Amino acid sequence: MKGYRRFKPQQRRVAYFTIEMGLEPEIPTYSGGLGILAGDTVKTFADLKYPAVAVTLLNEKGYFYQDLEKDGNQREAPVDWDFKSQLQPIPEKVTVNLEGRDIIVQGWVKPVEGVAGDVVPVIFLDTNLEANNMLDRGLTSQLYGGDLRYRLMQEAILGVGGARLLQVLDHDNLGSYHMNEGHSALLTLELMDRYEGDLERVRRLCVFTTHTPIAAGHDTFDLELAKAVLGEMFDVESLKHDNIVDERNLLNMTYLALYHSGFINAVGKMHGEVTKRMFPHYDINAITNGVHPNTWVSEHMAKVFDRYIPQWRTDPYTLRNALRIPKKKLCGAHHKAKKELIDFINHHYKSGFEYDALTMGFARRAATYKRADLLFQDTQRLKDIVSREGKLQVIYGGKAHPQDEGGKQLIRKVFKHFKEVEDKIKVVYMKNYEIFTAKLLVAGADLWLNTPKKPMEASGTSGMKAALNGVINFSVLDGWWLEGYVKDYTGYSIGSPTREETADEEDADDLYTKLEGDILPTYYGNRRKWEEMMVQNIALNGSFFHTHRMVSQYVIQAYSR
Repeated sequence: MKGYRRFKPQQRRVAYFTIEMGLEPEIPTYSGGLGILAGDTVKTFADLKYPAVAVTLLNEKGYFYQDLEKDGNQREAPVDWDFKSQLQPIPEKVTVNLEGRDIIVQGWVKPVEGVAGDVVPVIFLDTNLEANNMLDRGLTSQLYGGDLRYRLMQEAILGVGGARLLQVLDHDNLGSYHMNEGHSALLTLELMDRYEGDLERVRRLCVFTTHTPIAAGHDTFDLELAKAVLGEMFDVESLKHDNIVDERNLLNMTYLALYHSGFINAVGKMHGEVTKRMFPHYDINAITNGVHPNTWVSEHMAKVFDRYIPQWRTDPYTLRNALRIPKKKLCGAHHKAKKELIDFINHHYKSGFEYDALTMGFARRAATYKRADLLFQDTQRLKDIVSREGKLQVIYGGKAHPQDEGGKQLIRKVFKHFKEVEDKIKVVYMKNYEIFTAKLLVAGADLWLNTPKKPMEASGTSGMKAALNGVINFSVLDGWWLEGYVKDYTGYSIGSPTREETADEEDADDLYTKLEGDILPTYYGNRRKWEEMMVQNIALNGSFFHTHRMVSQYVIQAYSR
């Protein structure tokens, strides 16, 4: 079977739309957790033999390459990746009329193969064609690039162009269009036009996952801009109501997706409660995120799992049997992963990290609510604790959005704190944090730190990846950790377990108290307890917080309505 039809499009039941897609290091079309989750989801569709197709943007210049100066100042450069060696062209094309002119859209496909050989096609949309003008050729070039006009046009290419290309490719039997965040919400207008305004039919087709309570995560556009860009597609008079337009009289893409979706979900139990307060007129479900075990378990740990739990790759629930694996084997695998991490850090950063020192990892987008600087609230107290209780070394990673000055300032602040503690604590900030370095860090750290401002953490999947590798979590009780934390078994908490909001000073005080009174004494003085917690983390959290469970929930609750 030649061309795209070899993927049997008429048998595909779900179309998964996402502006980011994090499949592998060689395809840098992601910025953070949203894209990595999308990649993990697609891999799991393939593992579970679920007939899906995914749609994203090509982004041939990637997100950006991050370089960091000595003071932590972030510099960005485009990432030109060889997409023609990674993807296969799709000859069929569609047009999307924006600003009164037709823009031609083509696709490239990446087959993602599951553990049993089943394939899910991922379509990357591309406007860099000679028939388009220079502005339009760049619409699919850079993830989250440009101004609001660029972003709106980009989202129209994703939602409208993606839906039209699927139709041309004979995806005639789709039962669900799953919008991974609001960037693809314009596909709902395409479906409303296709089905002649049948709102109930469109709602039966549409699934919407919202990922953040942060305002910046919900795209909004001026109504005049929307009319100028979208033209007849956006009927201001029929759509200008509270369900689509927010209190500032802006087109809100989250509102657009909510209004047209028959199934809506948040990505964690607490996030579900927060989202219900944000959007009280909608029925909000909660499906907690997960991670793809085959991707995130280190090769050293995977060898142990293969020997003692041979079915873990197809059935991650069996990781609960980690309790039966000799601790020496699991801890030995982690030791190898840690050595690999330390060797990498010392080779690239000449930082003199030690194999036997407690190694803490902190890596995520450099957004201010993540509070990357909480560890350094009182640097003298931190140094005193380390002097008394034992060595500590810390590895940071994460990018700030090019237009997020607050995030950039946060990185500079962390670098400033590094200088304050480096006489007692070895510290390093990995530049250009991406899939390869993430796999090293989540597998090789001893302790995974997460310090978001409650209740702003929707999920926090990096901690799930760490748990799969026996890395102990040390986190604010927000996001997934509210569900994964079991005192004395899976890790340590930071802050009040009952109050929804706490002050930075209060959380920092609890962090230092736990570090001094529990964590460092246990790591250096009670290895048996520490290793027991490592195993429990795999058995309790690794066996549950995975995308096999998550996708199965989507199939039952969202796709089979």
